[in-house]
Amino acid sequence: MTLPSAFLNVPLAHRALHDLAAGRPENSRAAVHAAVEAGFGIEIDLQLSADGKAMVFHDYGLERLTAERGALRLRDADALAKIPLKGGDEGIPTLEEILDLVAGRVPLLVEFKDQDGSMGPDVGALEAAAAGPLATYRGDLAVMSFNPYSVQELSRLLPDVPRGLTTSGYRADEWPLPTATCDRLREIPDYADCGACFISHEADDLSRPRVAELKAGGAAVLCWTIRSKAEEDIARQVAQNVTFESYLPQPSP
Repeated sequence: MTLPSAFLNVPLAHRALHDLAAGRPENSRAAVHAAVEAGFGIEIDLQLSADGKAMVFHDYGLERLTAERGALRLRDADALAKIPLKGGDEGIPTLEEILDLVAGRVPLLVEFKDQDGSMGPDVGALEAAAAGPLATYRGDLAVMSFNPYSVQELSRLLPDVPRGLTTSGYRADEWPLPTATCDRLREIPDYADCGACFISHEADDLSRPRVAELKAGGAAVLCWTIRSKAEEDIARQVAQNVTFESYLPQPSP
């Protein structure tokens, strides 16, 4: 399995082409529409609603992105659709809504947020909720997660969809995880077991030898999150594509 070439040639808008000043919150329909219109690829995030729907939303809690408080997964999809996103005029979208909006026009990278809380094996509900809509989607599509168990579950549910690991330098003071877990995940030991064909790695950790090793072995290397042309120029010394926000990159040659 290989990552479609579009994921290497079209810069990916982080949480879609969001801009609060323009009324486009992250992971919103407005941000997705803007990315499609501009011809950029799109990266979105998934969380699980109380009634088992895949919702396009980054955080576990509602408070940063809405005026509500508490865990997203304690509300059902209909209730979440009625919660306005800060800086916009729309509620939290379902995965199906975003798939219908993109409709194969640009590459779509879907990140499954860790539901386990410890990057452990208590996964499956979110992956199952998203598998149906993703299985029938037509267009350049790839899935990924920080949690290797999630990616392994996706390999079972969506064997024909390219999958990868979202990876990081896992600095222990930046992650709510045991130091031993950070130390293990930092070296990306699960790549082969996941049947992955790419990583999306933290941009300021791209010099890690393990990244070079995976790239030499055929892995595609994406990166997150790039916020300027200067950062992009540095990242592209290793990464084949960027996930960006706060500026507009140029397509790769």
